[in-house]
Amino acid sequence: MRKKKHLTERLDAQKDILYVLESREFYQKSMEEKTALFDLNALFGNDNPVEVEFGCGRGKFIVETALKHPERNFIGIEKLSNVIVAAAEKASVAGVKNVRFLNLSAENAECFLPAHCAERIYLNFSCPYPKNSYENRRLTNARFLEIYKKLLKNGGDVWQKTDNMHFFEYSIESFTKNGFALRNISLDLHKSGFEGNVTTEYEERFSLNHFPIYRLEAYLK
Repeated sequence: MRKKKHLTERLDAQKDILYVLESREFYQKSMEEKTALFDLNALFGNDNPVEVEFGCGRGKFIVETALKHPERNFIGIEKLSNVIVAAAEKASVAGVKNVRFLNLSAENAECFLPAHCAERIYLNFSCPYPKNSYENRRLTNARFLEIYKKLLKNGGDVWQKTDNMHFFEYSIESFTKNGFALRNISLDLHKSGFEGNVTTEYEERFSLNHFPIYRLEAYLK
């Protein structure tokens, strides 16, 4: 993705809620140096429950969810600076106080977030990476599930939504093989009667074209 004009200035303007973490210097550090964890109480100024969205995109879901739940804190993770800056700007315009954004790759989240900090993890319309050679990039691949296990609190869960049936089937198998149990599985979310759904930008587009939305909740046994 081509770098947007004035991106550096836009990122800097959101530095109170947006943390750009994966500079070249980051990758030159030792693993021990990379694990300078955030103090979430200091980050938010309170000890409210924390929920994390991996791949927050332009932020519609996390901003609207945070507005609905001011009693919780939310962290949006997105590796593309061009994209996450729009999410941070959206949060700022909306006046949301309980959201912070981390500009980093999902596999590095455990370097910055404390173990067992998250009540819930959201995976909304993650890239399915349909080629088998890219399987390890899927956010429901075993290597990412191990990261979620480290981040989730006891009793925490993962909520996934996708429009891709094959990715959904893959995810069900991956969760099941890696110690998670499943509940509230839906093969057509918008016809399921599920209440409280907050849509993403992708979800609205897919729904307008009458694509079914697949959804599940995964939790550790």
